Amino acid sequence: MPGYGDSPPAETVATAQGRVAFLDHVLQELGMRRPVLVSPSMSGRFALPFLLARGDQLAGFVPVAPVGTKDYAAEQYRRVQTPTLILYGDRDTRLGPQALQSLRHLPRHRVAAVPGAGHACYLDKPEDFHRALLGFLRQLK
Repeated sequence: MPGYGDSPPAETVATAQGRVAFLDHVLQELGMRRPVLVSPSMSGRFALPFLLARGDQLAGFVPVAPVGTKDYAAEQYRRVQTPTLILYGDRDTRLGPQALQSLRHLPRHRVAAVPGAGHACYLDKPEDFHRALLGFLRQLK
C-alpha cells in the first residue's frame, strides 16, 4: 500500500477520498467485479472508507482487526449493506475488541474469533482463519 512499509509517502492517498479512489482504481485495473475485500490491520485505512463509500460494489467484506474503525460513527456503519465477517484473534486484546465494538453496527455482520490467535490471526492459526473465511465465502451469493 502506498505510504506503508518501504513504499514512499504518496500525496494521492493522504485523504480518505484519495484512498477510496486508489482502491477503486486497483480493483478496476484488475478487472474485479463485486470482489470480497479482506482487510487486515493497517489496510483498514483503505478498506473502511471504501466500504462506507462504495460498499455496494463489494460481494463481501472481511475486516481482520483493522485500524481506523473509531474514525467513523455507528450511523455510518448502519448504512452499509455489505455482508461482513468480522474476524480477529481472541488473544488480540487491543485492536480486535476495539474493531468489533465499532463494526458490530454493520447490519449484515457475523463475528468469528480465532481461538489462541493474536492480532495476526491469519499467521498464528492459518487453518482456523481459513476455515472461518471459507465458511463465510460459501454463504455469499
